[in-house]
Amino acid sequence: MSTLRIRLPNSIHHHAKRLAQTEGISVNQLVSSTLAEKLSALDAEQYLNERAKRGRGLNINAILAKVPNTELEPKDRIRSDAKNR
Repeated sequence: MSTLRIRLPNSIHHHAKRLAQTEGISVNQLVSSTLAEKLSALDAEQYLNERAKRGRGLNINAILAKVPNTELEPKDRIRSDAKNR
């Protein structure tokens, strides 16, 4: 385990303390899990961008043109009163 000293604005520190207390964890645990979550999101974004670069472009209109043009069954239709919900 490593030790890291960081400087936070007082407002963020107080907010972190309140949230950690609400969650029943220490501020260290909150910061650690929050940082892990952020790193995971950034890694996922990088991975998806790399995959997208390797991918091939598709003509979505050509794909949709293969879908038969049929009437919807009544159970698949959106009722007009559903718009007002």
